[in-house]
Amino acid sequence: MDILYATTVSLFVVVISFSLHLVFYKSKSAVKGKLPPGKKGWPIIGESLEFLATGWNGHPEKFVLDRMAKFSPQVFRTSLMLEDVAVFCGCAGNKFLFSNENKLVKSWWPSSVNKIFPSNQISKTEDLKMRKLLPNFFKPEALQRYVPVMDLVTQKHFKTGWEGKEQIVTYELTKNLTFWLACKIFLSVDEPERVRYLSSPFESISRGILSIPIDLPGTPFRKGINAANFIRKEIISIIKQRKIDLAEEKASPTQDILSYMLLFTNEDGVKMTETNIADKILGLLIGGHETASSVCVFVVKFLAELPEVYEGVYKEQMEIAKSKGSEELLNWNDISKMKYSWNVACEVLRLAPPLQGNFREAITDFVYNGYSIPKGWKLYWSSISTHKNPEYFPEPQKFDPSRFDGEGPAPYTFVPFGGGPRMCPGKEYARLEILVFMHHLVRKFKWEKLIPDEQIVVNPWPIPAMGLPIRLYPLKAES
Repeated sequence: MDILYATTVSLFVVVISFSLHLVFYKSKSAVKGKLPPGKKGWPIIGESLEFLATGWNGHPEKFVLDRMAKFSPQVFRTSLMLEDVAVFCGCAGNKFLFSNENKLVKSWWPSSVNKIFPSNQISKTEDLKMRKLLPNFFKPEALQRYVPVMDLVTQKHFKTGWEGKEQIVTYELTKNLTFWLACKIFLSVDEPERVRYLSSPFESISRGILSIPIDLPGTPFRKGINAANFIRKEIISIIKQRKIDLAEEKASPTQDILSYMLLFTNEDGVKMTETNIADKILGLLIGGHETASSVCVFVVKFLAELPEVYEGVYKEQMEIAKSKGSEELLNWNDISKMKYSWNVACEVLRLAPPLQGNFREAITDFVYNGYSIPKGWKLYWSSISTHKNPEYFPEPQKFDPSRFDGEGPAPYTFVPFGGGPRMCPGKEYARLEILVFMHHLVRKFKWEKLIPDEQIVVNPWPIPAMGLPIRLYPLKAES
């Protein structure tokens, strides 16, 4: 139904865009040098519909790989999100963009993101300060104390959501778990009713983020804006209460990232505004649960399909469990022993990366691989151009955790968290919640898929179209 609706809206947008083109379109001045090969697609909206539709249809790699084969395996031209875009491909493309941050390129977000997160359009200086703050919270030594918290929340989740059930819809439950964890660790909110209340609008926000920015009633973009406004208001009320609690010493300055942000000041002693904090927390809640829930659901999918991989994860996790007391919670040392399990998770991230790619903007004219890239052009890197490329990963469709043994893949080929100065600061946080989930999953259950050939869709994260319904087979607890 959603895809049918999206298609109808898309056709309407095409007609309107073509009309606008006939009335308003002005050709841009000629660019010196040879532009990358490619095509711009429809007037105004370019190839945005095809870019999004390949994900809706379950083949997000098709847009990039087809054009790499047709135009150039290094870089090709297109038009996305109302912008001229050069798509940088392969290991060399990733390395170039990640290595030239704030030299030749800078971060850029589609207008749909900036409308949903208004304070996203902060200065470069403030953005750099924020990116220094987040790693302080997400670095391993800071996250170590949250491993037992994640363990406790995950145990409660399996008890209430999985145990005693014959069948479940996996994605619904992994979303519940990762959002619960994000609320607990970022905001110290863990009351089940409050968590459910906050979680309800997030699907609309996620779909609005990479939608075509047509602000009309009923469009994914408008729904995303409305949902973000609702959540922002709720977060601001939490911020106001936290300020009171900090002043009265009822809350700790280091208890979660909200306290960190409230007490953070720049060199001039200026603190972040409530709206800016709310937008940053909103972004963290999306990144901290939507992406991890996607990975967790694909862990369940692949372990159901590959019993030998399941057995490897089970053996490793049981060895860890047997080394601990019955009521003893997981700790950082336990996480460090989950090497095979993390290899499995990395192979999931290779085949079904939550982050399909991201944008940059050229801040000066430059030449790449013999092609001119004009200042102001938007640039896109794609994890798909390496993750599913046999040049970097032989038999790319084969699930093979041993790819990550030893030193693992070559640099700039495995990029589920991006790279360079803008690598996702929550990488270590995601690793912890995924591994804690796997620890309890395989110790408690075996399972089978109820829809053997369930389609995968990307909107904007990859998920099974029906949420991956499975039949559970509880395991007897081993002494």
